[in-house]
Amino acid sequence: METTVTVAAFIFVIIAGMFLIHRLNAQHDERIRAFHYSDALPEIGRRTRKSPRATSPKGPPADATRREHREGSR
Repeated sequence: METTVTVAAFIFVIIAGMFLIHRLNAQHDERIRAFHYSDALPEIGRRTRKSPRATSPKGPPADATRREHREGSR
């Protein structure tokens, strides 16, 4: 008799856990669907910019000068 109650309790706990995980996954999926293209949570893992974005440097790119140097040495 005790074994039957213990097995029934284990089965009940497993089923309750499966239901809880299923509900949490459904809530998570709904949240993802609702905010799919939104920004990440504010102020988490983000750096704030204190100055405007830097402009590109004037002149040829660094790899172009390397390429010219290689071609000229042949």
